[in-house]
Amino acid sequence: MSKKESFIKGTLILAAAALVARVLGLVQRVPLEHMLGDIGNASFSAANNIYLMLLTVATAGIPSTLSKMISERYALERPQEAGRIYYAALLFSGMMGVAITLLLYIFAPWYAAMVKLPEAAPAIRALAPALILFPTIAMMRGYFQGRNMMAVGGVSQIIEQVARVFTAILLAYILLQMGKPGETIAAGASFGGVLGSLGAFAIMLMASIKLSKNERKKGLTLINRHDQTIPLSRIYGDIFKLSIPIVLSSLAVPAINFIDTTIVKPLLVGHVTDAVATMQLGILGSRAQSVAGIPPILAIALSTSLIPIISAAFARKDEQHLQQQITLAMRVATLTGMPIVLALGFAAYSVNGLLFSTLEGAPIIAIVTLGTIFQITMMVSNSMLLGMNLARRSMVHVGIGLVVKLAGSVALAPFFGIYGITAMTGVCFLVITMLNLRTLRGIVSFSVLGRRWPAFIITCVIIAGTSFGLSEAGSALTAAMPDRLAFLLACIAVGIIVPLIYLLLLVILRVIRRDELGTYPRPLQKVLRPLMRLQRG
Repeated sequence: MSKKESFIKGTLILAAAALVARVLGLVQRVPLEHMLGDIGNASFSAANNIYLMLLTVATAGIPSTLSKMISERYALERPQEAGRIYYAALLFSGMMGVAITLLLYIFAPWYAAMVKLPEAAPAIRALAPALILFPTIAMMRGYFQGRNMMAVGGVSQIIEQVARVFTAILLAYILLQMGKPGETIAAGASFGGVLGSLGAFAIMLMASIKLSKNERKKGLTLINRHDQTIPLSRIYGDIFKLSIPIVLSSLAVPAINFIDTTIVKPLLVGHVTDAVATMQLGILGSRAQSVAGIPPILAIALSTSLIPIISAAFARKDEQHLQQQITLAMRVATLTGMPIVLALGFAAYSVNGLLFSTLEGAPIIAIVTLGTIFQITMMVSNSMLLGMNLARRSMVHVGIGLVVKLAGSVALAPFFGIYGITAMTGVCFLVITMLNLRTLRGIVSFSVLGRRWPAFIITCVIIAGTSFGLSEAGSALTAAMPDRLAFLLACIAVGIIVPLIYLLLLVILRVIRRDELGTYPRPLQKVLRPLMRLQRG
């Protein structure tokens, strides 16, 4: 297998594992929402969001930087140096894990009181021990990725989510049957993250032991504590120099969720009752953020394969190829993400009625979900900037977006309540996207859809109206059949009819053209090629 084929295979493995892990994480939220109640949902959301925020800080960026450094050392036939770098990374991750866990456990009651949700403290503390191992797991994944052993990290991600989901649902159910209050059930569900970390660590440890045995047979050392040719200070300097901008760029989504958890109740209490504010926070965390996690999955997966190509074109200074690939990546992200965003957003009432315990909260789900189209474009354009060695620029853009999000939420909350806060999430993603695109256009000129925008907007209006109409039809059917069955039929209709109409309109209105079909990823080509008979000329 060539290096290029090996790289593509590895990328696909990691992308598939990330998709499976994300889907499992979303699946977990539906049964938990039914079991936890308002206080439990708000508490679990608070714990999960602060955990994901700290996990990003502890792990994002550093594993990919470590992977790069390890790969380079083996390419230069310096395995001893690679072992020394790996040792330094594990040493740092061990200390980082203990420090973050202690801080989170100690300050959990203080944070819970600050966000006016003291019931969240047990859930935050129950999840804190998971952070002991996750930094080390991330470093191990980075090392194996640097050795071009992608499957190990992918399997560990899947095992982590399976263990986490199963344990969370099981413990929540047992505590519910025991008659425990919502905050205790939320703590039990949060503890699933600890079991998930143990499962992932077990996979990585077994793989490390196996690799270590193979290395010893070759006379090599997996972890090198004694090689002093590279001082630890230099290793850490190289790691942080490369990884900190990536960490801060990766914080956009977890930071926004953390901001919402932190500000929702303090901003709303006084305009609504404490109970209503708690309920709305629970809906935002357990329902809206879960549903909003669906649209980015397919679009980002399809676009991920294009990012290494963009990076290579930039390195070669091939402006024409770079222009083509940036255009294609943004176009694929927009075209594949938009129908899911609009279908879920405008059919939010039926989706909410089908999946969750009450009919309240559909507008919150709709607003958060509709904003994810800009999350998709933000994440894809962020990846492009990282591929062009512009991580610092991406970091600045994310920082500006978060400031806009926070300031706008504070300004709008007194007038629009939870809807003002959630609307600012989409605005934040839009601001970051626009800043990213401005930077990209400063490097190479490109156009996502050009003169096709009017046709695409007409397409979007039609499928938005169709989604809303089918959802309303489902609501009307509740008078003749059980509610959940009516909502199921509505969601099935949306899932079948909307994609068909969308694809037909894209072809008939020439948003997608026959002569450019070969530039799209193969899965899209297979879907679109039969429809191209409808396009004349």
